[in-house]
Amino acid sequence: MKKTLIASAIAAISFSGTALAMENASELAARMDSMPSVYGNIQLAITHTNGDNAGSEVDLFDNGSTIGFKHEHMLAPGITGFFKAELEFNADNKAGNSGLDSFDEAYIGVKGDSFGQVWVGSDDSTYERAIDEIYNYWEVGTGISGNYDTGEGDLVQYSTPSFGGLTLGAAVQVNGDAKTGGKSYPYQVAAVYAVDALELAFAVDSNDGNLGYSEDTLLSVNNENTYGVRASYNLDNLRLTGSYETRKDVADVFGVMGAYTMGKNQFALSYQLQDKDNAAGDKNDTIAIQALRNLSDNMYVYFEGYISNADVANEYTVDGLPTDERTIAAVGATYYF
Repeated sequence: MKKTLIASAIAAISFSGTALAMENASELAARMDSMPSVYGNIQLAITHTNGDNAGSEVDLFDNGSTIGFKHEHMLAPGITGFFKAELEFNADNKAGNSGLDSFDEAYIGVKGDSFGQVWVGSDDSTYERAIDEIYNYWEVGTGISGNYDTGEGDLVQYSTPSFGGLTLGAAVQVNGDAKTGGKSYPYQVAAVYAVDALELAFAVDSNDGNLGYSEDTLLSVNNENTYGVRASYNLDNLRLTGSYETRKDVADVFGVMGAYTMGKNQFALSYQLQDKDNAAGDKNDTIAIQALRNLSDNMYVYFEGYISNADVANEYTVDGLPTDERTIAAVGATYYF
């Protein structure tokens, strides 16, 4: 009899302990689901730059290291709220380093399968995502970007769901009375159509702001529209991309690129030409090559080479001296999680 009572008491205690543990585990899982995801990367690179009749220079630098936080949750059936904050820091220089000293992206928004998504804050702009694939591809950078002024801050953006492969986007930058340069509302619109291996894009930036791209002091060149088109095609492991951008009284920018993936290796080649809309019709171009190796799911290394030529004698500066011809050899590594 006593043995039976003792066994029953032990069983009751064990059951209640298990139930409590399960309850605590369930609460812990719910709390973990409510926590934001943390991600980040450290990017370091070394370049050797040579200028015709301008000497050479070597630099080890941070190439965009960040740490970020993101989260989303259901507001109602079919509607999700989300946020993202991505902060920047310099990993190359300890002296004078202030830690997290800037940011890349910070926004909040809502999305749903039926209406698309709308978000507010700082993010890659609608025009940039649609057109600037070649410029944004390179790790170190070709120096030839799209000739548009509307930056990545103070944006209200909207993107539709896909309608049979067609996605529409729009953005407006809200520059209030207190903003340097005064009140303005530059806008962007874009259309991207993707079917099978083909992707076509068209976008416009009104350039109605008074400041240059994401700048506090640099004035805009003018308020003429920028128009851009892009076409990309995937052939198994090869992606081909061509783009053209134009802005009156500024420049036309042409670009072509091919990127080939072979296992853990990636190879790319591009050519960009900037034809300035000035009296002399000055031009400058850059050829870029890349060989990239994925060492793991979290780390890759790369080599990039750039050859640039210009009509203007002082288009580039190397070792403090002007030059019209510049070559860059770069090696770098990125670790991300």
